Amino acid sequence: MNNRINQLFEKKSKNIFSVYFTSGFPNLNDTVEIIQQLEKNGVDLIEIGMPFSDPTADGPTIQRSSEIALKNGMSLELLFTQLQTIRESVSIPLVLMGYFNPVYQYGVENFCKKCNEIGIDGTILPDLPLDEFEAQYRTTFEENNLHNILLITPQTSEARIKQIDEASAGFIYMVSSSATTGAGKKVEDFQKDYFERVLSMNLKNPTVIGFGISDNATFENACKYANGAIIGSAFVSSFNAEVILQESIAQFVKKILSSN
Repeated sequence: MNNRINQLFEKKSKNIFSVYFTSGFPNLNDTVEIIQQLEKNGVDLIEIGMPFSDPTADGPTIQRSSEIALKNGMSLELLFTQLQTIRESVSIPLVLMGYFNPVYQYGVENFCKKCNEIGIDGTILPDLPLDEFEAQYRTTFEENNLHNILLITPQTSEARIKQIDEASAGFIYMVSSSATTGAGKKVEDFQKDYFERVLSMNLKNPTVIGFGISDNATFENACKYANGAIIGSAFVSSFNAEVILQESIAQFVKKILSSN
């Protein structure tokens, strides 16, 4: 069965707009509405954050959203319940992003089966090493049509990038810098030489740039060097108690996609 991630990149090779948000934030039961509104407003791919108590790769915005989601009562079990019928209303690719610990506690095989059952297309688990994934879990993921998306950084060697490209299905997540996630970097802060180096390698998988993409300028700049870009912290911090969720999402997406 062809995975929705592959279908997306076959259909659209440039300016892929991916958005990350933390499930259970700002309110426990917002998850499905946020996904539906993002698709409705033209987002191509969604990363659904699985909140975790020790999110080491995340900046303060996403850490705080995780803390609030957990206080709200969010759990992996509840997330699966919320997403049980998501494919009745949403057709774009959905990826679960988070840390390996909750997946391991849930049981990797059970997790992959559940993802397959409800229509999740991939995972991003930054703290699951490639070698461990290949040796222990790859077969289970493949049996459930689930792509485990791997990350590269400016420090990743060319040999390792090639190894990750060989092991990948779906796309490669290019981390724009070695820092934690967070909005607010300037376009010129991005490591242009790193982007150009990866671009020149002609990888078999599409690439999507994340970390520090926060507005139209950074989104368009990232898309010059990759098939698309991911926005997380800027979206999570855009939620405003004064503005209805639907309006706030529509405004945010429009702001990113419009250069006017």
